[in-house]
Amino acid sequence: MALKRRAKVSPDFSMASMTDVIFLLLIFFMITSTAVSPNAIKVLLPQGKQQTSAKPLTRVVIDKDLNYYAAFGNEKEQMLALEELTPFLQNCATKEPEMYVALYADESVPYREIVRILNIANENHFKMVLATRPPETRK
Repeated sequence: MALKRRAKVSPDFSMASMTDVIFLLLIFFMITSTAVSPNAIKVLLPQGKQQTSAKPLTRVVIDKDLNYYAAFGNEKEQMLALEELTPFLQNCATKEPEMYVALYADESVPYREIVRILNIANENHFKMVLATRPPETRK
C-alpha cells in the first residue's frame, strides 16, 4: 500500500512578515526618539585645530580662584562679581545685537560655575562659545 503525503512542506522562508515587523519597529523608535528631549545645554564648541568663523566680541574669563573677568571688544578685562555679569552682557548686547560671547574657563574651575555662565547666556539669548586650546602635538 502506497502512502502519499497530502501537503508538502516548502523549504522556502517568506521574509514579507519579517520586513513588516522591522518597519514597525523602525517607526516606533523614530517616534519615541523625537518625543524624548534630553536636558542638555546647547553650546557651540569650536574645533580644537581650527578657529571659529565668528570672532567673539565679548569675553568672559573665570580663573582658578573663581574670579570673573569680562571685556567687550578690544577693551581690557575688568573684574566683576557674578551679579554684575548679566547687566554687563546686556549692555554689550545693546551695542552689538549679534555678538558672540567667548567663555574662557580654567580647567580646574568646577563645572557648576561654567553652567552658571551658560545659564545667563541662555536666559538672555546670547550666543556662547566655549574657548578651548588646540590639542598638543606629540613630537
